[in-house]
Amino acid sequence: MTTHFANARLICPETGTDEPGSLTVAAGRIVARDAAPPDGAEVIDCGGRCLAPGIVDWGVKIGEPGERHRESFRSAGLAAAAGGVTTLIARPDTLPAIDTPELLEFVTRRAAEAAPVRIRHMAALTKGRQGREMTEIGFLMDAGAVAFSDADHVTTDTKVLSRALTYARSLGALVVGHPQEPGLSRGAAATSGKFASLRGLPGVPPLAERMGLDRDIALVEMTGARYHADQITSARSLPALERAKANGFDVTAGVSIHHVTLNEYDVGDYRTFFKLTPPLRSEDDRNAVVQALASGLIDVLCSMHTPADEESKRLPFEEAAPGAVALETFLPAALRLYHAGAMDLPGLWRAMSLNPARRLGLPGGTLAAGAPADLVLFDPDTPFVLDRFKLRSKSKNTPFDGARLQGRVLGTWVGGTRVFRHEGSHA
Repeated sequence: MTTHFANARLICPETGTDEPGSLTVAAGRIVARDAAPPDGAEVIDCGGRCLAPGIVDWGVKIGEPGERHRESFRSAGLAAAAGGVTTLIARPDTLPAIDTPELLEFVTRRAAEAAPVRIRHMAALTKGRQGREMTEIGFLMDAGAVAFSDADHVTTDTKVLSRALTYARSLGALVVGHPQEPGLSRGAAATSGKFASLRGLPGVPPLAERMGLDRDIALVEMTGARYHADQITSARSLPALERAKANGFDVTAGVSIHHVTLNEYDVGDYRTFFKLTPPLRSEDDRNAVVQALASGLIDVLCSMHTPADEESKRLPFEEAAPGAVALETFLPAALRLYHAGAMDLPGLWRAMSLNPARRLGLPGGTLAAGAPADLVLFDPDTPFVLDRFKLRSKSKNTPFDGARLQGRVLGTWVGGTRVFRHEGSHA
């Protein structure tokens, strides 16, 4: 079927443009821009609203296998579609970890059956994410793994990590690290400082992130591996990242939506929905990271979607599970940066769609002819108050419950097929 999107505001991160136009889609791909609608095409009047490439969300926790009560492929896929996310990059921190080709093939098949959006998987770098023995990276790549990560388990044995990086380098595999000095960060619930002290919370200094990043970059220099830091959240880490890029190392970095829109004071009176890994930082750190994202020093903005059930959050702050759901809140929260004048829409979509797709070798992130017709139609200005119980995720642990957000997804298409329509939307 051919679909023609007329009267749209086209957001293209590849060309850096934000301009009125039209888009024609056929056989699951974009075939033309600013052309007349073909005979027999379904015409969708976008009403001047924004049409952009679907979001490629790198670092989503899904509870299958082992924690399906927290999130299933079905619920995550529905939440993603409602949030304008057309491709999920799932993390391997499941029970058990995704560390064998058989497990990877199982979850790949389950995802294809259950979810209305595309789901690709990272695999564990070491068996059981224990940091002792590397996985069969080559076989896992053959089974479809797009990258290798132990998620928030930091490998302390540098010899094991250097061997894994060397092997990954020989295969061209991408390794995703979690920059953190594990000794300093063990047991931490907040960022060290006056606020953590006043609240009596065990803290971790921001330098623990820099120390972890310095170690990983040194190993990248030694092995020549392709490396991505999953979250850079502090100003102290940015010069090290800048030097690594200037030296020509194959290094990129990401940051979660919560670390660019919230700060340590949002924890308030021990609000566990704001407990994250790494913990929320100071406002100075938040501003520095936003500037790094806008300049391109930090490449990727992601949801770091981490579902947790009520029982694991309704605990004292130190004992509560870290993490927050974000698939549906990702886009409206990111638009806070746009409305604040910190980033324009093509820049935001470069970090949320184009850069992750390119780094992972996936198609998408562009409105160019021939690209997959993975699209999101949204109104960046519609205000609403978030009710967490209306989220499609099984878990409702969002820090934005009751928050005033601005920006509404009206429709989502995957391969030219509509997978979400907002109630009341005429487009």
